[in-house]
Amino acid sequence: MSFTVNPLSPVLGAEITGLDIAQPMGENLAKDIRQSWLDAGGLLVIRDQTLTTEQHIQFSRHFGPLFGAPGETPLQETVSRYLHPDHPEIYRVSNRVENGKPKGRAGAGTYWHSDVSFKQRPASASIMHAIEIPDIGGDTLFCNMTAAYEALSGAMKEMLAPLHAHHDFAQTAATQFAKPVVIEEDLKGDNRAVHPVVRTHGDTGRKSLYVNPGMTTGLDNFDDEESAVLLGFLFDHATQPEFTFRHHYRQGDVVMWDNRSLMHYAINDYGDQPRYMERTTSIGEKPA
Repeated sequence: MSFTVNPLSPVLGAEITGLDIAQPMGENLAKDIRQSWLDAGGLLVIRDQTLTTEQHIQFSRHFGPLFGAPGETPLQETVSRYLHPDHPEIYRVSNRVENGKPKGRAGAGTYWHSDVSFKQRPASASIMHAIEIPDIGGDTLFCNMTAAYEALSGAMKEMLAPLHAHHDFAQTAATQFAKPVVIEEDLKGDNRAVHPVVRTHGDTGRKSLYVNPGMTTGLDNFDDEESAVLLGFLFDHATQPEFTFRHHYRQGDVVMWDNRSLMHYAINDYGDQPRYMERTTSIGEKPA
């Protein structure tokens, strides 16, 4: 099966057309899609897809074990209310309410972050299916942490090379979740980790920054003021326009992003226009 790949921006992203991922696929086709994803800097948009939840999960399994799958690591208790009731691999992002209950997390991801970076083995691929989209708004910003790293001076790269940073779900909980929603179990060790500030991608071998404002709480062995200054510089540097791409969804888009080398920010600017997305998240390798 052939497909067409077109770049979406100079720094990041490509789109695939002419492909129906609802159909069962062999490993050779899955490898071609994966390579296109890596070649695009870790952001791939597969257009015009109509998937059942089961087909979405089946496609996602080609890119690694999934958070929430039977026998695999769950995300965390806080988001359990937003998981698909029959398919815990699916995290639902939606402002829709049915029978008085939210169908998904409204306003999710409205901050720069890399998915579940607070896990010892954080996310690799996140795969979002745009099932219902607003007429206007609801875009997602992505930034290329590999390009941001490569643009740093040699002296800065040398300084960052041995550093590690703390990632903690408590950072996210403090700003993104109301206190009654946060579950005490989520603030314990399973949702805390220390990772290199500069990580090497497990597939490409390229280096990228691996810190994010949403979940990184500080640099290991630095005092708070020193840490805030250096992290603030890295966050500002990485989110400069030349390292970013803004994706405007079309209904049926399947968007794959690589949390090992990207940050993203969901723009909550669509008011009460209905929006419904389903997302799987692959368990990645321990950052090194």
